Amino acid sequence: MSSMPEAMRHVMRDPRSKTLEDPLSLVTRLASRFRTLWMSWTYPFASVGGEFRAHYTCDLRRSIAPYVRIGDSVRLDRDVWVNIPVLPGTNEPVIVFDEGCKVGKRCMISAKNRIHFERNVVLAPSVLVMDHNHAFENVNVPIKSQGITPGGTIRIEEGCRVGFGAAIVCGKGELVIGKNSVIGPNAVVSRSVPPNSVVAGNPGQLVNDLLVNDLPAADAR
Repeated sequence: MSSMPEAMRHVMRDPRSKTLEDPLSLVTRLASRFRTLWMSWTYPFASVGGEFRAHYTCDLRRSIAPYVRIGDSVRLDRDVWVNIPVLPGTNEPVIVFDEGCKVGKRCMISAKNRIHFERNVVLAPSVLVMDHNHAFENVNVPIKSQGITPGGTIRIEEGCRVGFGAAIVCGKGELVIGKNSVIGPNAVVSRSVPPNSVVAGNPGQLVNDLLVNDLPAADAR
């Protein structure tokens, strides 16, 4: 005979009963809360806003914190990696998250020069944003020993959404994703995109203009 209490068996049998969350999930929430407070209090960020949240698995080294600026209500989800491979010679921020930015699980952000996420930018899981490349031009030297390219800068303007698995990589110059644009899942973007665009594919191609679609039919023509 089962030792399960009758009340518990009734809850499990009744489809109308509310399913309770695993109480162990509280442990990860507490760990993330502690990690966020520790980072906010002890990391020498260029600045950090209120309501900042970082999952406890987020990888952001203390040594790069002076070159990272974080606005209000920024979220860094599970296994996010924020990286500055070469510390700059100035005090200017290299990675900037403006107010309301959300960075999804497993995203990788690596900035040699400058990456700026403007207000309310959302990155879906597994997005890569990198303002440089790995050098590989010298066939006589192992790629791992060739370092990185000079790269450029990246600015993702207000209200953009970057889909799952997309890559935004700048080889040189300035790469700008215009305001309120959508980068589709698994797209690869290496050049600037005008505002209100929808980009898909590899290489990324403009497939739609959100502003044109909002116009009446006569105006759209």
